[in-house]
Amino acid sequence: MSLLKKHPLNLPAAIIAGGAAGIVSGLVKLGWENILPPRTEERDATNPPQTLLEQFGIPAKVTHATYTYSGHKLPWVSYIIHFGFSTTFAVLYQIVGEKLPIVKKDAGTWFGLTIWIAFHVGLMPAMGTVPAAKDQPTEEHVSEALGHIAWMVTNDLVGAEVYRRLVQESERRK
Repeated sequence: MSLLKKHPLNLPAAIIAGGAAGIVSGLVKLGWENILPPRTEERDATNPPQTLLEQFGIPAKVTHATYTYSGHKLPWVSYIIHFGFSTTFAVLYQIVGEKLPIVKKDAGTWFGLTIWIAFHVGLMPAMGTVPAAKDQPTEEHVSEALGHIAWMVTNDLVGAEVYRRLVQESERRK
């Protein structure tokens, strides 16, 4: 039995489906963090996307730039990083998952947890963007682990449906 799917990949459909899924799942992840905030207000004063950009030399006046909506100051630069990350991994998930179904096991739960471990437990602490995993509060681990599951399951559901519809429409036009 082959691990690879036999049907051809419709790359444009996979990119569009992953992009759409990444936007929706990015919204889900933001909502999740409003219910279970991963960081204290003090640690969120400069959030991980802002810290990362500052580590690359981008000044705080840029990384902390906001827009105001309904009286709330919202960090548009952080949102660009947040949605950029979300859509990048959603597109990757959609493309790879169409050819290698094991990636989509359990609706992406394991893929989401792998991304959390790779970035929040490994890479970002190693770069000094966030504290070492052992120094992060339990609440942060719980919020981020469960949030990454919700994020990736959303990518799985939305991406699969958009991809199915785009492929179906493409085949109908042939």
